[in-house]
Amino acid sequence: MTILGFIVPVVEYGGMSLLFARFSVFVATVFGVGYCPVAPGTAGTGVALLLFWLLRPDGRLQMLLAACIIIIGIIASHYADKSFGTKDSGRIVIDEVAGYAVAVLFLPMTPGYLIAGFLLFRVFDIVKPPPVRQIERALPGGLGVVMDDVAAGVYANLCLQLWKALV
Repeated sequence: MTILGFIVPVVEYGGMSLLFARFSVFVATVFGVGYCPVAPGTAGTGVALLLFWLLRPDGRLQMLLAACIIIIGIIASHYADKSFGTKDSGRIVIDEVAGYAVAVLFLPMTPGYLIAGFLLFRVFDIVKPPPVRQIERALPGGLGVVMDDVAAGVYANLCLQLWKALV
């Protein structure tokens, strides 16, 4: 198989090419951050915080970025879990990036909101209040992997929107 002029051997791996499996794992682990030996989810959320701090997107770009991360995350998580032979592997951290993107959606991109979004998202992601845990269990594959973190991000965002409205 030729990709951009390079010859890439196509090997079947769990029903998918080895190249596709490796790419899915690369994306789902956020370029290897998911292999962090201590708190990979927190490390993945840290990458998201850094991304949003560097980009400081406006509302429309935030929405587009969140949607893209969610869609890509669902697909990559699905195939990465197939490659790992797991269901919601701890190495998959693209779901934390998606959840954080939702946590800071339509908020000022100031250090205070970004850090508060980080802390609140981690709390809701770890505690998994209803229906977050039920979403994770009810939805199949990459959809369940990502959407429970999106739900945790919604909780964090609601807290921050309430704070913003009161201040």
